[in-house]
Amino acid sequence: MVILGPPTETALLEFGLLLGGDFQAERQATKLVKVEPFNSVKKRTGVVLQLQEGDFTAYCKGASELILASCDKVLNNEGEVVPLDEASINHLKDTIKQFSSEALRTLCFAYKEIGSEFSAENLIPFEGYTCIGIVGIKDPVRPGVKESVAVCRSAGITVRMVTGDNINTAKAIAGECGILTDDGIAIEGPDFRLKSEEELHEIIPKLQVLARSSPIDKQMLVRHLCTKFQDVVAVTGDGTNDTLALNEADIGLAMGISGTEVAKESADIIILDDNFSTIVIISKWGRSVYVNIQKFVQFQLTVNVVVLIVNFSSASLTGNAPLTAVQLLWVNIIMDTLGAFALTTEPPNDDLMKRPPVARKGNFISNVMWRNILGQSMYQFVILWYLQVSGKSVFHLDGSDADLILNTLVFNTFVFCQVFNVISSRETENLNVFKGILKNHIFVAVISCTVLFQIIIVEFLGTFANTSPLTWQQWFASVCLGFLGMPIAAAVKIIPVEIET
Repeated sequence: MVILGPPTETALLEFGLLLGGDFQAERQATKLVKVEPFNSVKKRTGVVLQLQEGDFTAYCKGASELILASCDKVLNNEGEVVPLDEASINHLKDTIKQFSSEALRTLCFAYKEIGSEFSAENLIPFEGYTCIGIVGIKDPVRPGVKESVAVCRSAGITVRMVTGDNINTAKAIAGECGILTDDGIAIEGPDFRLKSEEELHEIIPKLQVLARSSPIDKQMLVRHLCTKFQDVVAVTGDGTNDTLALNEADIGLAMGISGTEVAKESADIIILDDNFSTIVIISKWGRSVYVNIQKFVQFQLTVNVVVLIVNFSSASLTGNAPLTAVQLLWVNIIMDTLGAFALTTEPPNDDLMKRPPVARKGNFISNVMWRNILGQSMYQFVILWYLQVSGKSVFHLDGSDADLILNTLVFNTFVFCQVFNVISSRETENLNVFKGILKNHIFVAVISCTVLFQIIIVEFLGTFANTSPLTWQQWFASVCLGFLGMPIAAAVKIIPVEIET
């Protein structure tokens, strides 16, 4: 027999079949009269069946302590119905506690004979039941979850478990996953929702497990994190009762396999494999996109600052701008199109998960970026201005084409400054900018094409680009001055700046 359905129902049905139960025979011997679906507030589900004799029997299952509180009788080891005395209650509660401490989800089963008069319009009674028994279901932690939680913790991401399970079960599972730490707080939903604003402000930063929670509790926690603490909140969920929190969160992640359609519609991202480890990959890619755009903006602002200062100052003081319109167009292509291709296609790496997260109100252009922009811009401006002022004497330029050669030299040096600046911009803080560079084929292709086209523009497109062919000494000087920007960039990165959090 192939059993399809929710994992909990499937496990219970398989257990019944292993005990010798006949599923088909039981179905044919009874008639389903009414079903009350699982309710996240009552934390139970109930059905009413009509037996062949015509009598009705109500069955319910759900949170062990809640169902047990609805019982006044119990089936003993011989299958006889006996009063539920204090000794039996203590035995059942000890069983619940033992199962929960072993990270087992506990469910209690009970039934009640409700006579021959019942209508589908009537409410199912939920008191006076006979306790059938308690089962513990192992919800095994997926491989890699504990490691993924550790990665999130190192990345400054706080992982919290919000569940409807018993608090002991939740604490055991959270401890097994590495979510619950020694200084963390575990609390139940009914207690959580009764806390005052001052108490919540004190508890929430340390809250790691919220058990026996309702959808309102989860929404309340997310709202406080987003508004009171200004945290960026991501919520995972798979059920209809998760929709409130998914809508409230900055990022909603729904499970693609076990998730309901309502949860998927409320989410921003659907996790196709239902694996927590995938969330780490999502975080890594999200950070990669953010950091890559920062790298590109840093590179673009550096180019803009240098072009603006050099052309404006030169035109103001000498009446002649060193970079022509065609040359500026080529610089603009390097700055926008080729720079974007080179820097925004960097794949994510593990170092991204060692960075602190970006605050909700954090500046996109960080202090680190400003430091790099100003340091590199200052170097390039000094070099280009020096060439403008002393280039003729340094390179012994004279004759009618001296100005053209000098302007070409300035243009060539500026372009090679940007070629090496792109490489330096691969890392905004780390000194090793060559790590993994050969694995990014787009980056290598962009750099190669930029150098190739620069050679063509200088050597063969003189009339069009207003350039003059350079000697090998001049080429060597241009490349060396551009390359010198890399150690300058590395030295600038050593300067400490305040990191925004």
